[in-house]
Amino acid sequence: MPKEKTKTAGKTLILVADPMCSWCWGFVPAMHQIRADYADRLGLTVIAGGLRPGTTEPMDDAMKVSIRKHWEHVHEASGQPFDFNFFERDGFVYDTEPSCRAVVVARSMDQSRALDMLDALHKANYADNRDITDPAVLADIAAEQGYERAAFADALTSDAARAATVNDFQAARSLGVTGFPTLLARQTDDAGEEHYGLLTAGYRPYDALKPLLEQWVTST
Repeated sequence: MPKEKTKTAGKTLILVADPMCSWCWGFVPAMHQIRADYADRLGLTVIAGGLRPGTTEPMDDAMKVSIRKHWEHVHEASGQPFDFNFFERDGFVYDTEPSCRAVVVARSMDQSRALDMLDALHKANYADNRDITDPAVLADIAAEQGYERAAFADALTSDAARAATVNDFQAARSLGVTGFPTLLARQTDDAGEEHYGLLTAGYRPYDALKPLLEQWVTST
């Protein structure tokens, strides 16, 4: 699993999410607030969860109806914007592996900006109706986030990036994650042992998370 230097008594937040998960897009404002309030006290790492990796069949009408309902529920719960022109696409294959791979590559290049890349992918997919299954679009988004486009594009199509993305999917499963977003609390003790707690499995507004976060951050 990806690791990074932590800040407060070995405490790190682990966000397991997928760029093409609508509830993860709904969770973005909560994560922004968490980062604003706790960035100086907590480490943060992002794991790409893999919502529908390797999908090969195009969306049919029934799938469009189902996904659209999810989007409507997320919009109602979170207020996040959605461009429903997405459902006018014909032959679109809802494969989330490429965008997950983009998160993994972004993290490998600069761990501190992985969440920003995830947010940018969410926005591109849901609010801007950009095709984030397209490697060229993914490279464009990376460039907009300050990555060198050619280097990112090369890394994105590498076997190493594909393998690392599978590792992320496996890491998520090994942590018992079955849905997204999932936010975990990880604490490393003096012996180097890692201990995990669940802050949320699924969407939860910041106001509901803050008491749990504060209790964990201030505990010994």
